[in-house]
Parts: sequence; C-alpha cells; structure tokens
Amino acid sequence: MFQKLKDFYHLFQSLFANIYYGFPSRKLKVIGVTGTDGKTTTTHLIYHILKSSGKKVSMVSSVYAHIAGRTYDTGFHVTTPDVFPLQHLLAESVEARDEYFVLETTSHALSQNRVSFVDFQIGAITNITHEHLDFHKTYDNYVSAKVKLLQQADIVIANKDDASYPLLSRHLKQKILSYGMKQKADFNIDLAHKLDENLAEFNRYNYLAAYAVCLTIGIPADAILKALRTFVLPIGRYEIVVTEPVIAIIDFAHTPNGIKAILSDVKKRFKTDKNRIIHVFGSAAKRDESKRPIMGEESGNYADTVILTEEDCRDENPEKIAREIARGLVKKGFTESDLINKTEKSFCTLTNRKEAIDKALQIANPGDIIVLTGKGHEKSICRGKIEYPWNEKKVLLESLKKKT
Repeated sequence: MFQKLKDFYHLFQSLFANIYYGFPSRKLKVIGVTGTDGKTTTTHLIYHILKSSGKKVSMVSSVYAHIAGRTYDTGFHVTTPDVFPLQHLLAESVEARDEYFVLETTSHALSQNRVSFVDFQIGAITNITHEHLDFHKTYDNYVSAKVKLLQQADIVIANKDDASYPLLSRHLKQKILSYGMKQKADFNIDLAHKLDENLAEFNRYNYLAAYAVCLTIGIPADAILKALRTFVLPIGRYEIVVTEPVIAIIDFAHTPNGIKAILSDVKKRFKTDKNRIIHVFGSAAKRDESKRPIMGEESGNYADTVILTEEDCRDENPEKIAREIARGLVKKGFTESDLINKTEKSFCTLTNRKEAIDKALQIANPGDIIVLTGKGHEKSICRGKIEYPWNEKKVLLESLKKKT
C-alpha cells in the first residue's frame, strides 16, 4: 500500500513538473534508451551520430548531460535525473531550438515515474539481464519496468538476439523494429565488418542499436557509418588506460552479464599463454545481492587471479559482500591465498579499493592484463553515508607510477 502511495506521489510530481515547464518533450523528438547493459554507450552513440549529421541535439546519460552546448554533471550514482531537473533540462533544450533529445533511462526512473508524461518518439532497448532484483523483486517485474518506457514510445527498437525479446513483444502493442546478428531481424548487420574487426561483441550490439535508431529517424546509412568511425567510447567504458608495462583496463561493468562481456572480450583480444588476467572488482551495497555469487562465477570463467574489493559498500560490511562473491569463485575452482606464493586460480580480499589496485600492480608481470570493473566514470565512492572523492583512472596511474 505504501509503495502504491509513493508511486502515485511521484506520478503527481511528474505531472506537476511537466505542467510547470509546459510539457517540453512535446516540442522535441525524444529518444529513450533503456536496458541492463549498454545504455550509456548506446546513448552516446546516438548523440554522436545526430551531432555529426548536423542535427541540433541534447543528451542525458550516466556520465554527464550535454544540453544546448553546455555540459552538466548528473550527480553521484545517478543516471536519469529527478522529475524537476529533467523537465528543466528538456525545457533548456527547447529554448536552444534543439530537434532531438537522447535520454538514458533506468528501470528505477521508470518505476518511480520520473519520465512519466515524457513523449518518446523512439524507445530503444539494449538487453535485459540479471540486475536490480533487490528493487524489482522478480525478473518479470524488471521487464515490466522496462516496458513502461517502450509503451510511451511511438516506435520501439529492440534486440531480437536477447532473451527478453519474446516477453517484450507480448507486452507491447505498438510497432517494434528489431535488430540482431543471430536472429532474423529488421536490422541484420555486423557493423564490425564495416568499421573495426576488433570491436567487442557487446559493443557491436550497442553500435547496431544506434544504427537502427538513426536509420529509422532518417539519417542516411553512409552518414551513420561515417560518424561511427569517429566515435570515442565514454569515460570508463572499456577504457584501455595503458598498454605498457601491463595492459590496464577500466570498465563500468557491475552486472554478471557486464563482467562476462568485458572479460570474455579481453581474453579473446589480449590473452596469451604467457600472461594473466587480474580482475579487481566488488559489488555495491543496497543493490541486488543475489547477483554477487553469479558475478564471482563469471569472473572465475575468464580471470586467472581475482582481487575482491569495495564498490560503494555504504553501510554494509565489504568483507561480507566479498564472501558472497567468493562463493562463485570457489565454485569455479578458485582458492583464497595471499597472491604471493600462488596466483593462478587464486583470489584475495582487500576491502580498500586503492590497496586492491596497488596489489594488482604489485603482483603483475610485464604483459599481464589488469581489469578494474564496477566504478568506471564515477567520481565518488560511498562508505557508510559519506561520498568520498574517487577517480579510478587517477588512482590507477598513481599506483602505476609507484611500480615503475
């Protein structure tokens, strides 16, 4: 009952914000992007293509908001802004005479009615995998939350290769355009053949989603491909920080599927019989706890050595979180050690993230691959109720200086 009242309050708040700002989304062509993984990259891709094609466009993503030529910070651990800030940004975009607005949209924002009354021309979905079950309770509820955005859109663009597609197609009444590389779809193309054969599989899907969206709204295929060739991934998304003396990569992956995607591609692209993958990661508190051992399993499938650490532990014991992740590692044959005498199929726990990064560099040999996941672009790390400044790349580079 309380949750229903809360949802109604948020709905009323959203309506009031829309009235206050004059329903700005009605004066724009709004493209919403949702999904478990790949939302941010796909949002940035669409924005880049439109901008490169000479369109007036603004964007909100989990990395930043770019509105009418100005860049705004979207806040700590926030993807979709609250209703009043969001309507204000939309109104600014209208004032700047933008034609398009690309909005990264989370399932939390959809469930909390933060984007209610926003008119979406297109709703694009990347995938739906294991995440946020602490909030949504069941996978079906999670899918239903994603459907809320798609039901608000005139046209839906969905990944036919994703397991969620049959469920989505049953929920939706409006036109669905599909994309994929395995199943027969409206947009069947592997863009890597036209762009870069080294493009990671998960990014091939992100590129294809953006390609499908932009082709649907009338951007010529040649213009899309030209823009894609100049695209630079957002901060903290498969960011290769250094390649010597070790390969060090930062990625925002914080779901089982995200970890599988990044580590499998790293293994395929960089692993030899002479080097190791050293994976440093944790799992945030007050988030879906059931995913933790699954994240451990996925790490264990690809990494040689694992260092478990904090990732916004908030008021939960980080050692408890690490133990839950470790269950998945043990299932994959990993044993706990100090990583000095034994590193293969071994893991240790260092709850201070900086110390964990230092340790990874300490044990790394030239050519080894260090993959840091979970923080990506984020500018803070939460311990207790306090947000402490954090810059993953800066910490990594400072630690690397000490090693060299």
